[in-house]
Amino acid sequence: MAALGLAALAITVYVTRAQLPSFEQLKSSPNGQMIRVHAADGTVIVSLGPSYGDWLSYDQIPTVMREAMISVEDRRFRSHLGVDPIGMARAIKLGIANRGTGRRQQGASTITQQVARTIFLSNKYDLGRKMREGFLALALERKFSKDEILELYLNKVYFGGGAYGIDAASRKFFGHGADRLTLAEAAIIAGLVKAPSVYSPTADETAAKDRAGVVLSLMQETGAITPQQAADADVQDVTFAPEPKQNSVRYFTDWALPQLATLIDEPSRPLEVWTTLDLGMQRAADAAVRKNAPAGAQGALVAIDRDGAVRAMVGGKDYVSSIYNRATQAVRQPGSAFKLFVYLAALEAGHKPDDSVVDEPITIDGWSPRNDARHNIGQTTLRTAFAYSINTVAAKLGQQVGFSTVADMARRFGITTPVNTHPSMVLGSSEVRLLDMTRAFASVGNKGVAVTPYGITKVTAGGETIYTQQIDTSHVLVAPYVAAEMTDLLQTTVNTGTGKAAQIGRPVAGKTGTTTSSKDGWFLGFSSGLTTGVWMGRDDAKPIAGLHGGTAPARAFHDFMAVAVANRPVEQFETQVTLPDMSIEPDEESYFGGPDNGVFVDGDGNPVQGEGAQPRQSDRQRVDPDGNPVDEGIIAPDGDPQAKPEKLDQQWMDHVLGRDTPAQNRSRGDRPTAAPPPVRPQPDRYSDSRPNQ
Repeated sequence: MAALGLAALAITVYVTRAQLPSFEQLKSSPNGQMIRVHAADGTVIVSLGPSYGDWLSYDQIPTVMREAMISVEDRRFRSHLGVDPIGMARAIKLGIANRGTGRRQQGASTITQQVARTIFLSNKYDLGRKMREGFLALALERKFSKDEILELYLNKVYFGGGAYGIDAASRKFFGHGADRLTLAEAAIIAGLVKAPSVYSPTADETAAKDRAGVVLSLMQETGAITPQQAADADVQDVTFAPEPKQNSVRYFTDWALPQLATLIDEPSRPLEVWTTLDLGMQRAADAAVRKNAPAGAQGALVAIDRDGAVRAMVGGKDYVSSIYNRATQAVRQPGSAFKLFVYLAALEAGHKPDDSVVDEPITIDGWSPRNDARHNIGQTTLRTAFAYSINTVAAKLGQQVGFSTVADMARRFGITTPVNTHPSMVLGSSEVRLLDMTRAFASVGNKGVAVTPYGITKVTAGGETIYTQQIDTSHVLVAPYVAAEMTDLLQTTVNTGTGKAAQIGRPVAGKTGTTTSSKDGWFLGFSSGLTTGVWMGRDDAKPIAGLHGGTAPARAFHDFMAVAVANRPVEQFETQVTLPDMSIEPDEESYFGGPDNGVFVDGDGNPVQGEGAQPRQSDRQRVDPDGNPVDEGIIAPDGDPQAKPEKLDQQWMDHVLGRDTPAQNRSRGDRPTAAPPPVRPQPDRYSDSRPNQ
């Protein structure tokens, strides 16, 4: 029976030996898929999955590393046949002693058995696996030399922290390759195999060094080192490489990497993923959010290039404390930033930036929006209404073009969250994502051509390119003239309206947004081919006193963009800045008295009417005896009601102030000047809209 058993064992071993891969094939067999993520400049920003260093041949592995591993893991490695009978006997003895205690069986695996398990088997602990492990170990010993097996082991075994092999472990824990390991460092690495999660320096530095002391004692016991060498190898003096901090880059990689599942089909080979992330912009974005986000509030920022490449993404003030990505996951009300779609729909329907419109009280299906300054200014233009975020005009436009048309425009420009068609939607009552809103503004800046955000430019596996990003510029969302007119309005907002804090010394187009009780603040804009969106607020949606889109978010936009576009050429927009009505008035000294439309705020930062501050008569819409509105933008020359009316425009203003040329005077017939126009509210008193007010 014994002879038959030995014969069966020999046959099994030699059949298994014949089926084993070659040494070169075993060297290249993966332990799991590794993904290395590169920034736009090639810098590796994140390594995920198993981490592999350089493959070191037996001769390249320091002797102290080889001896340390043999001493602690398999001191009879050089003499056994792949399975250690003495070790097996010890394991059986411990198994009997621990029977019924629930403690896991331990002890018998040789280095060769561990190689067999690492390459061919799982870590499932049962008798069947141990038997297969034993057969494979015997076969490995028949096919490969001891040196080859030890080389496989030291380059394959797991050392914790995601590191497979001694070179990956050495680089992770000490910051240098394994070919330069000292005795103390080798002892630390050798001590990790028993329980990587327990003894890893990243988990417990003291435990790792204490375990290394045990390894040095075992090396001295086996004769691998002398007592003097053990004493000189002071593991307490070993310095570990600092662990890379989890920073805002992870917000970007957490968003980009899941897209690999739809881009490629490569489940095993290590991947090199090349991304659009600009590390300089990312640092600037992180600093801008941290600096400007109000105390107790969170912030998010996304920057998209003209082709859709995401150059920076910050999903919160600190990734370590919160991995929730507010740039891609959070849905919040955009406030007046949503007026982008209202005005796009109006411009597409035929309205022009300089069209006249009356800012007056309006009620739509029982909803009565009001302006942030709590009064109306009467006759104005779409440019002025947009620049100073006048709510009643947005409501009028939404009613004229249709609220469903506005919703369709939002969806056309990439809003993926549900958009309601209630009248209040024109003031941003539908919740949106920052990435979607930034994409919409980028498409306007791209002359109406759709911009699709992407983060991955190329993926390689084994030196082979398996994916390359293709840019689609064929999807036109609106006619170029509509995008140009919208840009005209947006740059006016930054130059003279609610977004003045976003100015960076070069052409900028953008829009602010603030929601009820200052729960959310937004600024979105573009310049020099880069579009940036900023959101700030609390995760619990509580009010933040003083938060408006034109304050902290606009300042964060300024701080980021000043750095991000510093080395880009200045790009002029197709339309030059045209100042709104209120910005081309004469100096305030030309009027009698000063402005009286100051806005006061309560404890929550909500505007309230100041004591004694009432709208002036000139600010109210005038009516004739029949109750019809009087067009205050038209005056009769010389006060003659029968004379042909004259438009109240820049030419008339220059004539009134004596700034016109002789040619202009002749065209007017050198008529006497008329009285100054009615006083309008000062532009910097207007802040953003508030939905549901």
